[in-house]
Amino acid sequence: MADTDTDAADADPEAVVRDYYDAVDAERYDELVSLFTDDVRYERPGQVAITGREELREFYLTGRPLEDGSHEIHDVLVDGTAAAVRGTFSGVQDGERVEFGFADVHELEEGQIARRYTFTDRDEV
Repeated sequence: MADTDTDAADADPEAVVRDYYDAVDAERYDELVSLFTDDVRYERPGQVAITGREELREFYLTGRPLEDGSHEIHDVLVDGTAAAVRGTFSGVQDGERVEFGFADVHELEEGQIARRYTFTDRDEV
């Protein structure tokens, strides 16, 4: 993503969310966190919301129950500054190989992800 405010405001939501999945799968967490607003809110059913970039960074460094995996994106639907993503995650959770479907909704503000919601049939992600 470009560094100027004008370019960020014009960022394509699909490109931003695809950059997110590329960054998380490659464990490029500084790049990943830069895709989010300072006051980001990330919600997952049954779990405490993650708020702010620092909490988000800490989650990916030490708190994420998934590891050694990758996302396969099946669909990205964009409506204005929001993108809904449907896909499959394959990786490791609690030492066991897992594969499951997910749906994420990303709401962008000025080219960055401001809110993210994840839905799966797993207890924790």
